[in-house]
Amino acid sequence: MYVERIMTRDLVTVTEKTKLARLSELMREHKLRHLPVVDDAGRLVGIVSHRDVQRAEPSPITTLDVGEVNYLLSKVMAGQIMHDSVVTASPEMLVEQAGCLMRDRRVGCLPVVDGERLVGILTGVDLIDFFLEVTGCQVVDAARITVHLPDDPGMLAGLLSAVNHAGGKIVTVVSPTNPDESGQRVAIVRYRADDLQAILDDLREAGYDIVTVNLPE
Repeated sequence: MYVERIMTRDLVTVTEKTKLARLSELMREHKLRHLPVVDDAGRLVGIVSHRDVQRAEPSPITTLDVGEVNYLLSKVMAGQIMHDSVVTASPEMLVEQAGCLMRDRRVGCLPVVDGERLVGILTGVDLIDFFLEVTGCQVVDAARITVHLPDDPGMLAGLLSAVNHAGGKIVTVVSPTNPDESGQRVAIVRYRADDLQAILDDLREAGYDIVTVNLPE
């Protein structure tokens, strides 16, 4: 899946001349932690984070009076506190590549740029939503089983075929690359069926090592 499929398209942007008070207001109003900074042509020139804004604001224990604080806030603009070296993604980047890039570069978001045009932003929340979709954990009417499998060709396909043959319908399948604490490969399968327990009985009878079972309430 590509970044353009899960990125946030409804952008809130600012310019280099946006005042600090307005930056703070936008972040509170839209519950944002990052604001892309664009020029008059809509090209990305920087990014301002919630931390940048906090660092620029006067300390809560400042001895300045309200008038002095407001004066200082009116002088600080986005262009003075933004990061102009921005790590970006393209719409065609794979989601997992974007996630690795965010982890490796330790950034909380990736502005998505198509050529010179800012077309979206990929945030940590977008990645979490993608994870929830891929794992199917929000599907309330499916059973979830964890099964130990030998790390041999065809074993996962055999398990899925067994679920289908027993009358189950596969919802999602996740098989982490690393083994669990027992040293074995696992498959996490969510499936629907008229009789969820009957599927489990058939799998156990076929010799599958079912480690955990979560049935819908």
